[in-house]
Amino acid sequence: MRIGVIMKQIDYKALGARIREARKKNNITQEKLGEICSLSTAHIGHIERGTRIPSLETIVKISSELGVSTDYLLIDSAANTDNILYALSRQIEGKDETKIKSFISAVKALADNIDNL
Repeated sequence: MRIGVIMKQIDYKALGARIREARKKNNITQEKLGEICSLSTAHIGHIERGTRIPSLETIVKISSELGVSTDYLLIDSAANTDNILYALSRQIEGKDETKIKSFISAVKALADNIDNL
């Protein structure tokens, strides 16, 4: 359980970059994504550049059409420790268990000595 509230700023440029990346991986143009989501091509461009703030409904539509989760789109858009830990866990997911254990041991050793760094 968390105590207190931490206000986080959303990095709309990071959000837009993830949308652009997912769109390109799916070989979908801004025009086609706009049609699917009932938005103009220009609006999609603004979202991808981070100059317009998409509504929650728009983020859900985009994630659905691009076959990615809203978590994927938003994960690096708000800076906090949980995001870093989540990103690390995704990086080691599916790796050799022995290597994962070694990695975790190294991270623990660093954490134990963080004040000495």
